[in-house]
Amino acid sequence: MGGFSRAALVLVIIGAVNWLLVGLFQWDLVTAIFGGDIVRESSGISRIVYVLVGLAGIYAIRFLFDSSTERAQ
Repeated sequence: MGGFSRAALVLVIIGAVNWLLVGLFQWDLVTAIFGGDIVRESSGISRIVYVLVGLAGIYAIRFLFDSSTERAQ
């Protein structure tokens, strides 16, 4: 995996984990770090989607360390 691909994957994972926090706790980590209103009001369905995206991001962490993707290129 090249440097750009790895950096893009890291950003996707960070974004997904942020959505997980929004879905579970209605708390926005990125906004807490860079300023703004850190509590987000969301509907129940949107919170479920945020949690699913967050769990997918946590699953994607394995791709950072997967040597088979490096051989495929």
